[in-house]
Amino acid sequence: MKLQRFLLLAVAAMMALTAHAEVKLPAFFMDNMVLQQQTTARIWGTATPKKVVKVTASWSEEEFTAKADKEGKFMVELRTIEAGGPYELTISDGEAVTLKNVMLGEVWICSGQSNMEMPMKGFKNQPVENGNLDAARGTNPNIRLFTVKRNAQIAEVEDVIGKWEEARPLSIRDFSATAYYFGRMVEEVIDVPVGLICVAWGGSACEAWMTPEMLEAFPQVKLPATQAEVDKTQQRCPTALWNGMLRPLVGMAIRGAIWYQGCDNWNRAYYYADLNATMIRGWREKWGIGDFPFYYCQIAPFDYDIITAVGQPRYNSAYLREQQAKVEHMVPNSGMAVLLDVGMERGIHPYDKKAPGERLALHALNKTYGIEGIYCDAPIYKGIEIKGNVVEVSFDRSPMWISCKHGFESKCFEVAGEDRVFYPAKAEVKQKKMIVSSEQVEKPVAVRYGFKDWCVGDLYGSDGLPISSFRSDDWADPAPIRE
Repeated sequence: MKLQRFLLLAVAAMMALTAHAEVKLPAFFMDNMVLQQQTTARIWGTATPKKVVKVTASWSEEEFTAKADKEGKFMVELRTIEAGGPYELTISDGEAVTLKNVMLGEVWICSGQSNMEMPMKGFKNQPVENGNLDAARGTNPNIRLFTVKRNAQIAEVEDVIGKWEEARPLSIRDFSATAYYFGRMVEEVIDVPVGLICVAWGGSACEAWMTPEMLEAFPQVKLPATQAEVDKTQQRCPTALWNGMLRPLVGMAIRGAIWYQGCDNWNRAYYYADLNATMIRGWREKWGIGDFPFYYCQIAPFDYDIITAVGQPRYNSAYLREQQAKVEHMVPNSGMAVLLDVGMERGIHPYDKKAPGERLALHALNKTYGIEGIYCDAPIYKGIEIKGNVVEVSFDRSPMWISCKHGFESKCFEVAGEDRVFYPAKAEVKQKKMIVSSEQVEKPVAVRYGFKDWCVGDLYGSDGLPISSFRSDDWADPAPIRE
């Protein structure tokens, strides 16, 4: 009888322990975090099943509650006030978890591939220009950094691995350089705390950051069936990074997203505009907070012949840049940072990460935060007018006209006649137009600017923003085979 009673008591004790579960939160709800200001922010996790979870914040006397379901999952909505801090946030189901040093401010998702992932310390043999000096001067408790660990998965996961850190030399050194320069400029100008969440993986395909539903319109994309298939291609596997890295963040209150990706898609550029626009719409639908700001970088020039194997087609990455330039006209509340002047012929990771980050920040400052007196959109190609052997090129979005790095002459133009053979051209600025001609083309019919894998863009708006590569023709350009 004593043994039986002991066993019954032991079972009862175990059941009591099982019934109680401490409050557990995803990794991005932790000390040092930034919550989006002036919104309804969601806090979720697990607690004791069917218990009421209470959330209190030191910025408010209000108590926010929700009941955990039978599996212990809960989600509480709380109102945030204007930017400030540090605050404390307490989540309790009877036993409390307190998050300290919490700031209210502006939260941005920073995603893409290696040029977004590239940290301030650079990659081996590939430094970030002034990265060491800027990290040394970067201590700022108003900037908070969170890097999501790489994770490619066949199915959606519930959490990520990472931690929030205040900006200081050590944390800056290991954080995305492009994202850091973006956040630094935003914080400096609007003077509120900024939280940056880097969700990036070098070499990742756009398709990897999308759901199966987002990819339904693209039958050429093959979805994985098993984790083994994912493991073979990892960051290039469709849906794998959405599942393993981005999906857990959905629902977190954010201001918007910045994006630097495209290099992996250079050899299948023909559908990139539709693909990327679909991805943006899909993210917005999943977050359910409307058309949040989405600002992105156009890839910089690079000699892709270096990474093209012998016997494989040689694709001109200018076609990918052309597709990227279409996206901002397809998607509301978006903008593109042109990088035609900061590429490297033999380096796919430009050392200059300040220009991409700050050009993205100009979009946010002007379009999202309404800062007047700054310009963020570079001039764009409008059309041509042919007068004899001269082509006049006109532009939109050029209130201050255009300029050249080399005085009044650009070295990046080509013209072609009816034979569709392009020749280097003389191109001069004339107020808000370019006057283009070549002695080798008597009757020009088409013009191109910077429309190559590798070039150094030299055409700008007068606000210092480079103009994207463009072409007036729509001719197909079959990819030759690398010999």
